[in-house]
Amino acid sequence: MGVEAGAHAARSRALAVLRIRSRAVAVALLPAAVAVVLLVGGADGRLSGGGWSAARGAVTTVAVVALLCGAGIALVVARARPAVSPTVPVGEKAAPDLYRMVRDLADRLDVPVPSAIALTPDCDSWLEDRTHRAHGRPPRTEGDGPGEAIRGTRGIRGRLRAAFRTSGGPGTEDGSRRADAAPVLVIGSPFLWWMRVGELRAVLAPVVAGTGPSAHPDIAAARRFVRGLDAAVAATSAPGRGPLVRAAGAGAGWVARLLLRSCRGHAAEMERGVAAAAAERAQTVDYGVRIVAQEQVGLAYAGWDRLLTRVALPAWRMGRWPSRLDAGVVAALTELSRRDRLAEGFTSRLGERPACDLLEEPGTVDEAASLLAARLFHGGPAEPGPDWAPVAWHEYPEEVVDRKWRVDAARLHRVLDALGVHHRPDTSRPDTQGPTLARVLDHLTVPEAERAGHGSPAAGTEDPDPDPGAPPGEGAPGGVPDSALAATEATEATEATEVSGAADGADAADAGDVVDGIEVLEGADVGGNEDEDEAGGGSGPAAALAAVLTAEVAREEAAAGPGAAPAAGQQAGPDRGLLEDGMLPLFPLQPPRTGRELLADHVTALVCCAAMDTAGAVPGLDWLDGPTLLLRGKRAADLPPRVRTLVDTGDPGPLRDWLGRSGVRAEKPVRLV
Repeated sequence: MGVEAGAHAARSRALAVLRIRSRAVAVALLPAAVAVVLLVGGADGRLSGGGWSAARGAVTTVAVVALLCGAGIALVVARARPAVSPTVPVGEKAAPDLYRMVRDLADRLDVPVPSAIALTPDCDSWLEDRTHRAHGRPPRTEGDGPGEAIRGTRGIRGRLRAAFRTSGGPGTEDGSRRADAAPVLVIGSPFLWWMRVGELRAVLAPVVAGTGPSAHPDIAAARRFVRGLDAAVAATSAPGRGPLVRAAGAGAGWVARLLLRSCRGHAAEMERGVAAAAAERAQTVDYGVRIVAQEQVGLAYAGWDRLLTRVALPAWRMGRWPSRLDAGVVAALTELSRRDRLAEGFTSRLGERPACDLLEEPGTVDEAASLLAARLFHGGPAEPGPDWAPVAWHEYPEEVVDRKWRVDAARLHRVLDALGVHHRPDTSRPDTQGPTLARVLDHLTVPEAERAGHGSPAAGTEDPDPDPGAPPGEGAPGGVPDSALAATEATEATEATEVSGAADGADAADAGDVVDGIEVLEGADVGGNEDEDEAGGGSGPAAALAAVLTAEVAREEAAAGPGAAPAAGQQAGPDRGLLEDGMLPLFPLQPPRTGRELLADHVTALVCCAAMDTAGAVPGLDWLDGPTLLLRGKRAADLPPRVRTLVDTGDPGPLRDWLGRSGVRAEKPVRLV
């Protein structure tokens, strides 16, 4: 009964959308109908006279204009390319077991089988209609392998998350097969690696059940109409056109927006009815397993988000892209299960068959999905190159972490050089010449008398390890677990150090401009910024250094830009124009960071370089927190709050105590890139 009710409600709303389309056509044809009546009446002699002749001429002119405008709008709607999600296509030869499972699932649900399967680097699954002529030939059960994933992406206008995911329009080539083709099943790639086969089957059941309502002619026609309007609005809003084309496009866009607003409510209710009917139908298949699998969906989303923001993003900013992101999410969630008591019991699932075994070449698919993730979330190039190379997980500490810290340390010393900050080394010891950590400590240290005016440090910046004899890296006191410590203290040090958006005017600033700007700031009492001091308790030297550092990072980002151009002789991907339009990344991972956060990251990087060069520490990879410092085989999770105390209050005491206990020589030069 629920299936019939949901389907009936969806069909009713689809008919309402089609009625709006019919009314629009009637409005366009109405002047022509009146003109025909007047012309026929004049030919019969029943509507003769000067007044009728003038009316016939005026109405005929209006009818011709209305027909031309209507034909132009219809042409724009028909030719506009609907949005299509960027995915990794998976042919049946590349995943016969996966296709067999989906086909069996469709048979049990008594719905049409999806025409093809594709993967997306996201924790979501849906049906997508790709029968529009702009999307090429209709999908077949046999297709290109995952190696053609990025080249086969046909352009990105944005993912339609709500009501308009699965509509399209038939084309002229292969018209009958195009109109009858079922939607494409898009599966989140993290699901394949984290979920077991039974869990994936249960999660996909409601999605596959949606192919039944999609095959109904009224619902399919309504979806095509709505998606055509949405694509027309996007097409008419595109920049870079001549004045005449812009004027015509503005009129067509206004009509498309008007129609889209008129049918938006009906379209949303239609999709809700389709979803209700699909969910009701799917209850007959693996309902009990689906309840348990939904827990894995939320866990996979948390692990995927953490992996992208903490692990993948620093590598992307260094010009490297991890080639096994989906395998990494399994390691991250396994580590979460070890640390967090809420995740206990999930590791027992790992003995069951993973869903990625349904693929013939999981590594190739994972690599294609990882490259697409870098494209979407960071805006990287569509193809690998010398400046955009893959990195394996076992190479991550040396290729990403060590390089990232040394690049940040070098940038910090360049900024100090631009500000004219000089370190006075011990002339009796020649090994103290060169860039040192002591130079930064001396510059950021604020005399105790001046620190007293700022008040006591915040609770979050207190020394978390009051025992001076405790070895570093043991975590927070009081039995706080490593996962909680990582979520609070290690956030600032393990994330990437570059600012997401360029500062105002930074793209045109050179080193001389930066220094001049800082001189003006110093003359205006940088440390007197009340808002900044209230937020972080900062001092004058730290504020000035953070300002120059922010400008330097912004200048470097403006010079490089996300998704730098491919190397010479390398072909650009089909969606290269989107980079030129500034549309990538589609889903940026982090907002711009404050100057003090950036300064704290750079100081932490310099401390890590000094620890590696003088205390035998090594760079490491934490699956939940990204780059980490391993000192005597343990994570130095207590380092970031001490750095923040120095940056925010100018008190070097906690950091110097940590350096002394760890055996780090601040006066020794560090190796930079």
